[in-house]
Amino acid sequence: VQLQASGGGLVQAGGSLRLSCAASGRPLSSYAMGWFRRIPGKERTFVAAISRSISSTGYADSVKGRFTIARDNAKNTVYLQMNNLKPEDTAVYYCAASQGLSGDDYASPQKYNYWGQGTLVTVSS
Repeated sequence: VQLQASGGGLVQAGGSLRLSCAASGRPLSSYAMGWFRRIPGKERTFVAAISRSISSTGYADSVKGRFTIARDNAKNTVYLQMNNLKPEDTAVYYCAASQGLSGDDYASPQKYNYWGQGTLVTVSS
């Protein structure tokens, strides 16, 4: 599966952005999906994940209550709605697909098999 992330940009603190991740090559419904982010010079960190069936979601503590992950399997697309953005949310955001997750695996980048190219989000203070 190929993943294409989009929707990043420059926004003021307190603003909102919606990231999209479009999949091609295979049905998105075959995969659990996640969003990760990387600040320059640091490790990639978990942001949010959603199960194949949409029945389960998980979030990093730093984004709970502000970010929402959703998927539309009919459109082969996963979304990350980001509200009340803060300067510390500035990063390159990546979507990722996993063929199988269990327990707390959803937060581990090593459990994801396919990655998009990343989209830059910049939050100004």
